[in-house]
Amino acid sequence: MEVEALNSWYRCVVDKKEFKALCKKSDWQGWKHMIIYFGSLFIAGYLAYATWGTWWSLLFFIIYGNIWGCSDALWHETGHRTAFKSKFWNDFFYWIAGYMDNFEPVRWRHSHFHHHSYTLFNDPYDFEVAVKKPTDLIYFFCYYIPFANFLFFHKTLHWETIKHAFGVTTEVMKTVVPEKDRALCRWSCRSHVFIWVATIIISIVYQTWLPMLFIVLPNLYGKTLILLFGLTQHTGLKEDIKDHRHSTRTVYLNPIFSFLYWQMEYHIEHHMFPQVPSWNLPKLHEMIKDQMPPARKGLWGAYKEILPAVFKQARDPEWKIPVKVPA
Repeated sequence: MEVEALNSWYRCVVDKKEFKALCKKSDWQGWKHMIIYFGSLFIAGYLAYATWGTWWSLLFFIIYGNIWGCSDALWHETGHRTAFKSKFWNDFFYWIAGYMDNFEPVRWRHSHFHHHSYTLFNDPYDFEVAVKKPTDLIYFFCYYIPFANFLFFHKTLHWETIKHAFGVTTEVMKTVVPEKDRALCRWSCRSHVFIWVATIIISIVYQTWLPMLFIVLPNLYGKTLILLFGLTQHTGLKEDIKDHRHSTRTVYLNPIFSFLYWQMEYHIEHHMFPQVPSWNLPKLHEMIKDQMPPARKGLWGAYKEILPAVFKQARDPEWKIPVKVPA
């Protein structure tokens, strides 16, 4: 059923020979990204540690946390197994990024497949679109504020992980995780909870916040940047239409943001052709942009339509951003 749903989506016309070349994977591209990403994370972390006790440390921890938060892009690319040519390295970094991003790897591998199959459809399958109908504006804007998700802890992925770790079969597990993989999902969640508890104990024993700030809390204070990226993907757009040009958004980002987001700003292209590695999405965009709606220019270009849409949908959940696509 899922394969049929995915195959019945509209796709832009693309030259088969050129498309095949775009689908080639590369270990070099994967390692280049990982070395720069984890190198930047290490440098920001070292500066935060070296300046601990000064206001400079706050700045460096914000930088560290937001680089850490962009592990979401690592989780995503390795989850599609397009970051590396090697399946081993894709899976190796997928499990690491799964912890960093608080996206338990087993649950999210299955739910992400459903996200591609049922994007923005009003049925029980797409568990990934964070804000479909943001009628609760306070909840929507709390996405951007560090630690604010504690106000809605019962809606967080931390709470879902804790429930899975204690053997609760949640709705998402029941719907998307095959029964044969549920035990692995629960043990994976237990490993996450174990890391949290062990880090908290170490912080208490040594009477320092540093282990918490480096290992557990980045996912709570460093999500602002990745959420600014991620909420451009689908927010405010049309539902129940099998044409990603109406339900998904492509945005042009500067080189630093594009690197941190691993080119996922080309999101229509990714949903249409998920087998294309992210570093080739700009080339794919150039090949099919005459068949696409105009890309939004920068985060401001995207939020210039997202923010009014959020307020309109708070009053009228059925309202959607109109998108003009080439005939």
